[in-house]
Amino acid sequence: MSEKTSPLRAALRDAAVTKEVVVERAAVRAMPDVLQRAAPGARWMLVTDETTWDVAGEAAQALLEARGIALAPPLMLPARPRLKPRVSASATIARKLAAHDLTPVAVGSGVISDLVKHAASIAGKPYVCLATAASMDGYAASGAALLDEDGFKRTFACPPPFAVLADLGVLGAAPARMTAWGYGDLAGKTVAGADWLLADALGVEALSRRPYDMVQAHLRDWLDAPGRIAARDPEATGDLMAGLLVSGFAMQAHGNSRPASGSDHQFSHLWEMENLQIDGEPAAHGACVGVGCVAMLAMYEWLLARPDNAFASAVAQAQDGFDDAALLREIDAAFDRDEFRTAAREEMQAKRATGGRRARIEALAAIWPDLRAQLAHQLIGAADMQQRLRTLGGAAHPDDLGIAAARLAADYRRARLIRRRYTVLDLLDELGWLDAAITDLFSPGGFWSA
Repeated sequence: MSEKTSPLRAALRDAAVTKEVVVERAAVRAMPDVLQRAAPGARWMLVTDETTWDVAGEAAQALLEARGIALAPPLMLPARPRLKPRVSASATIARKLAAHDLTPVAVGSGVISDLVKHAASIAGKPYVCLATAASMDGYAASGAALLDEDGFKRTFACPPPFAVLADLGVLGAAPARMTAWGYGDLAGKTVAGADWLLADALGVEALSRRPYDMVQAHLRDWLDAPGRIAARDPEATGDLMAGLLVSGFAMQAHGNSRPASGSDHQFSHLWEMENLQIDGEPAAHGACVGVGCVAMLAMYEWLLARPDNAFASAVAQAQDGFDDAALLREIDAAFDRDEFRTAAREEMQAKRATGGRRARIEALAAIWPDLRAQLAHQLIGAADMQQRLRTLGGAAHPDDLGIAAARLAADYRRARLIRRRYTVLDLLDELGWLDAAITDLFSPGGFWSA
């Protein structure tokens, strides 16, 4: 492992729940001893699908049987069409765990990991994760991003795994598109960090230094080798996985996803809950985050280009309150399902309870030169990030997701409606600049005009 993985070891020392991480070749060999430490005397069940069974599950099952670990037959989930992360599916798994007193091992990546995490929480069991791709940051995170009964994407609080194991050979052999998803998910941390800096500077949500630094102090190092990752270099792939795991540990440390999820993820959650499809399958989380990341990097570039005196007029026009009637009309027009509208109203009501709109704008005008320098240092150029994603063969443009320009333009407004988390989208809306920014990005010469 390279020096870039040392933050992973440091993060593990501070983890409240996860006690072991093994990221190396033949990592599965450590599993029998890990399971014994996780829950001595437990009867285990691998939760897998047909694909992850072939690449890692079958070997793990055979090894555990040979070592005398008590096992139930594996629970095989369908691989095609790609499984959706539904609460109903995790509840079904939880019932099986409870009925037979089983402790689960998640063998897979994003969806299987989140389903088992939530199921283990419902059943009151610890669990272990055998990761099969460097495709997302949720392996070590507290909480599972699932579609609720109404189809609304929510993060459900639940404990992370006792241990995460990842075989570098398996990670390197994973489909290239899955590794690109992981890079896209990690790339989004640049925007998440900027959004948190902004929320902290405006007094909305204080920045917690330790979780912030866990992700941001090494983020550029983890992102600096897209070419080597694309070439399946084991060290570079291991560094990517380390960055994704540390992001999960940062979420453990903070108690929610703020260290790793900002306006970039709001696009992804919007598209996922509306069942965005690519070639007949649900769009992958990391692909959506990658495009959302580029979209928000372009938006930040627009904001950073505003002259200092532009804020004077915004302060002069600022009002203390919000136009609640206008917000309700916007929500009603933005979503075609009543359950989505209801959830959006709840999220925006919680966000607006922070109050202080005029005070935020006045504070921003006073601190803008210093804050702009901080944000500029934090962010990567939108075109640069787009090229990095393309190097990996990942989604880098809305066209790659089948999203038309008009839809993306509308989604810049809609994305902020589905989460109570304060981001630059909310600031621009409060400034009265959001529509102008969107227009400029899609006008001739704007980022999305090419």
